[in-house]
Amino acid sequence: MTEQPASTPTSKVARKPGALLRLLKLGPGLIAGASDDDPSGIATYSQAGAQFGYSMLWTMLFSYPLMSAIQEISARIGRVTGAGIAANLRKHYPKPIVYCAVALLLIANIFNLGADIGAMGAAAKLLFPGPAMAYTVSFGVLSLLLQIFVPYDRYVKYLKWLTVALFAYVLTAIVVREPKWTALRATFLPSLSFHKDYFTALIAVLGTTISPYVFFWQASEEVEDVALDPKEKPLNQVPREARAQFERIAFDTYFGMGLSNIVAYAIILTTAATLHVHGITDIQTADQAARALEPLAGRFAFLLFALGIVGTGLLAVPVLAGSAAYGVSEAFEWPASLEKKPREAGKFYATIGAATVLGLLLNFIHLNPIKALFWAAVLNGIVAVPVMALMMILARNPKVMGNFMLPKYLRVVGWVATAAMLLAAVGMIASNLW
Repeated sequence: MTEQPASTPTSKVARKPGALLRLLKLGPGLIAGASDDDPSGIATYSQAGAQFGYSMLWTMLFSYPLMSAIQEISARIGRVTGAGIAANLRKHYPKPIVYCAVALLLIANIFNLGADIGAMGAAAKLLFPGPAMAYTVSFGVLSLLLQIFVPYDRYVKYLKWLTVALFAYVLTAIVVREPKWTALRATFLPSLSFHKDYFTALIAVLGTTISPYVFFWQASEEVEDVALDPKEKPLNQVPREARAQFERIAFDTYFGMGLSNIVAYAIILTTAATLHVHGITDIQTADQAARALEPLAGRFAFLLFALGIVGTGLLAVPVLAGSAAYGVSEAFEWPASLEKKPREAGKFYATIGAATVLGLLLNFIHLNPIKALFWAAVLNGIVAVPVMALMMILARNPKVMGNFMLPKYLRVVGWVATAAMLLAAVGMIASNLW
């Protein structure tokens, strides 16, 4: 079955908006892409660039169509059904499968939250006087209060503005000098290694690029956007709007994922051209990652790097906590919406609070920020495989998608992405066992 076109050529939904209007309407895809470059991603890309130099640049070109397709599929599921990923899993799969998938998401997100908040505190200490733990606690509390007390329609606008923080890494790459031909060759000609450290770094890079929490978030935000506007309905109820909505989702998603990968590419490029070239291949702490840039790339690059960790963390922490809360609430059929007041969705907000607090508490057991961020990315890469497989099966089910089955290109690229993540995870495990 195929997508249904708009009812008439002159209908409101059939007209294509101008480029400027389309940019202004960017939403779930933009925020999903930007949050993908959270402190976990920054640390992972930095470690990959420092340890392996330019040889990891190809992963950004390779992963872009894969991550874009998976995100578009998750958004389509949310927009067509009017329900998030976990809610659809609950309707069509046995409860043990649903609870297992959500439990894996929750564990990965809590670990990621703790690592992100800790990295933000360590980065803030580089910029301002005072203990890192004080900043860590402040960031955790601030993010939690904003999610609880600021309605979604206002909060999402703040999240959009926070995406500007990503350009810190593009600017850093611009001010750093690197051998352009070497970088271009590494981008288009993959350099593979069968060493266990390379496979671990590869699954970490793919895991932070194609992350389960971003799937859940984008699908649930499509549902939120429908709930916010009384004129909007899920596409299974208003099929004539499908063409316009699918075009919007595709533009939003591919733009957001493109921005995400440009930033990731810039981080790998910067650290390869500075840290790796000068023999700094093992990053242990957030202080070391940022401080190492200062004598090699200058004070400006150092400041941009540190500020970027804080800015992207403020964007990513609510996405991590929110996606965990959506997953848990949908699995147990609790009211779930950032637009609702706490008394209207108590268990949803309690899950946000519990995930954030547990993540914050991890920092009191001497969690090493950079190492924790890196292994959080590895965990995400492993968790992504079963979640992606379940999503692909959902998206092919006519009971779920009705007349809006996935077009062939999304089916093919979606399964290729799932297979790539599986092979990388198996390769990492096998190389560590040998």
